[in-house]
Amino acid sequence: MAELESPGVMPKLIAFLSSLLERVAESNDLTRRVTTQSQSVSVFHGLSRPTITIQSYLERIFKYANCSPSCFVVAYVYLDRFTQRQPSLPINSFNVHRLLITSVMVSAKFLDDLYYNNAYYAKVGGISTKEMNLLELDFLFGLGFDLNVKPNTFHAYFSYLQKEMTLVQPLSLVVVPPRSVITFNDEEASHQKQQQQQLAV
Repeated sequence: MAELESPGVMPKLIAFLSSLLERVAESNDLTRRVTTQSQSVSVFHGLSRPTITIQSYLERIFKYANCSPSCFVVAYVYLDRFTQRQPSLPINSFNVHRLLITSVMVSAKFLDDLYYNNAYYAKVGGISTKEMNLLELDFLFGLGFDLNVKPNTFHAYFSYLQKEMTLVQPLSLVVVPPRSVITFNDEEASHQKQQQQQLAV
Protein backbone atom coordinates (compact mmCIF):
# COMPACT_ATOMS: atom_id res chain seq x y z
CA MET A 1 0.00 0.00 0.00
CA ALA A 2 1.21 3.45 -0.87
CA GLU A 3 0.28 4.81 2.57
CA LEU A 4 2.87 2.53 4.18
CA GLU A 5 5.60 4.04 2.01
CA SER A 6 4.94 7.57 3.33
CA PRO A 7 7.66 8.90 5.62
CA GLY A 8 6.67 8.85 9.24
CA VAL A 9 4.04 6.12 8.88
CA MET A 10 6.24 3.17 9.83
CA PRO A 11 7.52 4.68 13.09
CA LYS A 12 3.90 5.33 14.10
CA LEU A 13 2.85 1.85 13.03
CA ILE A 14 5.69 0.27 14.99
CA ALA A 15 4.90 2.37 18.05
CA PHE A 16 1.23 1.44 17.92
CA LEU A 17 1.84 -2.26 17.23
CA SER A 18 4.32 -2.47 20.10
CA SER A 19 1.91 -0.68 22.42
CA LEU A 20 -0.89 -3.04 21.41
CA LEU A 21 1.26 -6.15 21.89
CA GLU A 22 2.54 -4.85 25.21
CA ARG A 23 -1.02 -4.38 26.49
CA VAL A 24 -2.01 -7.86 25.29
CA ALA A 25 1.07 -9.47 26.87
CA GLU A 26 0.52 -7.68 30.19
CA SER A 27 -3.15 -8.64 30.19
CA ASN A 28 -2.35 -12.29 29.51
CA ASP A 29 0.40 -12.25 32.17
CA LEU A 30 -2.12 -10.95 34.69
CA THR A 31 -4.75 -13.47 33.62
CA ARG A 32 -2.25 -16.29 34.10
CA ARG A 33 -1.37 -15.08 37.61
CA VAL A 34 -4.95 -14.42 38.73
CA THR A 35 -6.68 -17.49 37.36
CA THR A 36 -5.81 -21.13 37.31
CA GLN A 37 -6.33 -21.10 33.54
CA SER A 38 -3.64 -23.26 32.03
CA GLN A 39 -1.40 -21.82 29.37
CA SER A 40 0.83 -24.16 27.44
CA VAL A 41 4.54 -23.60 27.29
CA SER A 42 5.91 -23.74 23.77
CA VAL A 43 9.14 -23.26 21.86
CA PHE A 44 8.27 -19.54 21.80
CA HIS A 45 8.54 -19.20 25.58
CA GLY A 46 11.76 -17.90 27.00
CA LEU A 47 13.04 -18.86 30.43
CA SER A 48 12.81 -15.22 31.47
CA ARG A 49 11.37 -12.00 30.13
CA PRO A 50 13.68 -10.30 27.63
CA THR A 51 15.15 -7.03 28.86
CA ILE A 52 14.56 -5.27 25.52
CA THR A 53 11.17 -3.59 25.20
CA ILE A 54 8.73 -4.70 22.54
CA GLN A 55 9.02 -1.32 20.82
CA SER A 56 12.83 -1.43 20.77
CA TYR A 57 12.70 -4.97 19.46
CA LEU A 58 10.27 -4.05 16.66
CA GLU A 59 12.38 -1.01 15.78
CA ARG A 60 15.44 -3.27 15.60
CA ILE A 61 13.62 -5.69 13.30
CA PHE A 62 12.45 -2.80 11.11
CA LYS A 63 15.94 -1.33 10.94
CA TYR A 64 17.82 -4.52 10.06
CA ALA A 65 15.32 -6.80 8.29
CA ASN A 66 14.87 -4.45 5.33
CA CYS A 67 11.55 -6.08 4.52
CA SER A 68 8.69 -4.22 2.89
CA PRO A 69 6.45 -2.22 5.23
CA SER A 70 3.54 -4.51 4.30
CA CYS A 71 5.34 -7.33 6.11
CA PHE A 72 4.55 -5.73 9.46
CA VAL A 73 0.82 -5.62 8.72
CA VAL A 74 0.89 -9.21 7.47
CA ALA A 75 2.90 -10.25 10.54
CA TYR A 76 0.11 -8.75 12.66
CA VAL A 77 -2.43 -10.80 10.67
CA TYR A 78 -0.32 -13.92 11.25
CA LEU A 79 -0.10 -13.25 15.00
CA ASP A 80 -3.86 -12.87 15.13
CA ARG A 81 -4.38 -16.12 13.21
CA PHE A 82 -1.85 -17.92 15.37
CA THR A 83 -3.53 -16.94 18.63
CA GLN A 84 -6.97 -17.84 17.25
CA ARG A 85 -5.74 -21.29 16.18
CA GLN A 86 -3.66 -21.80 19.33
CA PRO A 87 -5.84 -20.47 22.18
CA SER A 88 -3.73 -22.26 24.80
CA LEU A 89 -0.70 -20.20 23.66
CA PRO A 90 -1.70 -16.57 24.29
CA ILE A 91 0.79 -13.81 23.67
CA ASN A 92 2.60 -12.98 26.91
CA SER A 93 5.82 -11.33 28.00
CA PHE A 94 7.71 -14.63 27.75
CA ASN A 95 6.86 -15.35 24.10
CA VAL A 96 6.02 -12.06 22.38
CA HIS A 97 9.56 -11.34 21.15
CA ARG A 98 10.03 -14.76 19.56
CA LEU A 99 6.56 -14.62 18.02
CA LEU A 100 7.37 -11.18 16.58
CA ILE A 101 10.67 -12.09 14.92
CA THR A 102 9.14 -15.28 13.54
CA SER A 103 5.99 -13.62 12.18
CA VAL A 104 7.99 -10.85 10.47
CA MET A 105 10.43 -13.36 8.98
CA VAL A 106 7.64 -15.59 7.66
CA SER A 107 5.77 -12.61 6.21
CA ALA A 108 8.94 -11.37 4.48
CA LYS A 109 9.54 -14.79 2.96
CA PHE A 110 5.95 -14.97 1.76
CA LEU A 111 5.61 -11.37 0.47
CA ASP A 112 9.00 -10.11 -0.62
CA ASP A 113 11.01 -11.18 -3.64
CA LEU A 114 14.28 -10.62 -1.76
CA TYR A 115 14.66 -11.50 1.91
CA TYR A 116 17.33 -12.54 4.37
CA ASN A 117 17.87 -16.12 5.49
CA ASN A 118 17.04 -17.58 8.89
CA ALA A 119 20.60 -17.10 10.18
CA TYR A 120 20.35 -13.36 9.57
CA TYR A 121 16.94 -13.09 11.28
CA ALA A 122 18.32 -15.11 14.19
CA LYS A 123 21.09 -12.52 14.65
CA VAL A 124 18.58 -9.67 14.43
CA GLY A 125 16.36 -11.43 16.97
CA GLY A 126 19.17 -12.36 19.34
CA ILE A 127 18.62 -16.12 19.11
CA SER A 128 20.46 -19.04 17.52
CA THR A 129 19.87 -20.16 13.95
CA LYS A 130 18.78 -23.56 15.21
CA GLU A 131 16.15 -21.92 17.41
CA MET A 132 15.01 -19.66 14.55
CA ASN A 133 14.50 -22.70 12.34
CA LEU A 134 12.49 -24.43 15.06
CA LEU A 135 10.39 -21.32 15.70
CA GLU A 136 9.61 -20.96 12.01
CA LEU A 137 8.52 -24.58 11.72
CA ASP A 138 6.35 -24.42 14.84
CA PHE A 139 4.82 -21.12 13.72
CA LEU A 140 3.94 -22.51 10.28
CA PHE A 141 2.29 -25.57 11.79
CA GLY A 142 0.53 -23.33 14.33
CA LEU A 143 -0.89 -21.31 11.44
CA GLY A 144 -1.87 -24.45 9.59
CA PHE A 145 0.33 -23.09 6.79
CA ASP A 146 -2.40 -20.49 6.16
CA LEU A 147 -0.10 -17.73 4.90
CA ASN A 148 -2.16 -16.15 2.15
CA VAL A 149 -3.64 -12.80 3.14
CA LYS A 150 -6.37 -11.63 0.79
CA PRO A 151 -6.35 -7.96 -0.19
CA ASN A 152 -9.58 -7.25 1.69
CA THR A 153 -8.13 -8.85 4.85
CA PHE A 154 -4.92 -6.84 4.51
CA HIS A 155 -6.96 -3.67 3.97
CA ALA A 156 -9.16 -4.39 7.01
CA TYR A 157 -6.16 -4.87 9.32
CA PHE A 158 -4.29 -1.89 7.88
CA SER A 159 -7.38 0.35 8.08
CA TYR A 160 -7.84 -0.60 11.71
CA LEU A 161 -4.19 0.16 12.49
CA GLN A 162 -4.36 3.41 10.54
CA LYS A 163 -7.51 4.51 12.36
CA GLU A 164 -6.01 3.70 15.74
CA MET A 165 -2.74 5.47 14.88
CA THR A 166 -4.63 8.68 14.12
CA LEU A 167 -6.39 8.46 17.48
CA VAL A 168 -3.18 8.00 19.43
CA GLN A 169 -1.50 11.30 20.24
CA PRO A 170 2.15 11.52 21.17
CA LEU A 171 2.54 11.75 24.95
CA SER A 172 4.52 14.96 24.68
CA LEU A 173 1.51 16.72 23.16
CA VAL A 174 -1.01 15.57 25.74
CA VAL A 175 -1.49 18.11 28.50
CA VAL A 176 -3.26 16.74 31.55
CA PRO A 177 -4.24 19.27 34.20
CA PRO A 178 -3.09 18.40 37.72
CA ARG A 179 -5.49 16.30 39.81
CA SER A 180 -7.68 15.57 36.83
CA VAL A 181 -9.59 12.33 36.85
CA ILE A 182 -10.56 10.70 33.60
CA THR A 183 -13.72 8.64 33.89
CA PHE A 184 -15.88 6.79 31.44
CA ASN A 185 -19.57 6.21 31.74
CA ASP A 186 -20.71 2.57 31.67
CA GLU A 187 -21.41 2.61 27.93
CA GLU A 188 -17.97 4.01 27.07
CA ALA A 189 -16.23 1.61 29.44
CA SER A 190 -17.98 -1.44 28.02
CA HIS A 191 -17.29 -0.26 24.45
CA GLN A 192 -13.63 0.28 25.31
CA LYS A 193 -13.40 -3.17 26.94
CA GLN A 194 -15.07 -4.75 23.90
CA GLN A 195 -12.57 -3.02 21.58
CA GLN A 196 -9.63 -4.22 23.70
CA GLN A 197 -10.93 -7.79 23.60
CA GLN A 198 -11.24 -7.58 19.82
CA LEU A 199 -7.71 -6.23 19.64
CA ALA A 200 -6.28 -9.08 21.63
CA VAL A 201 -4.15 -10.62 19.01
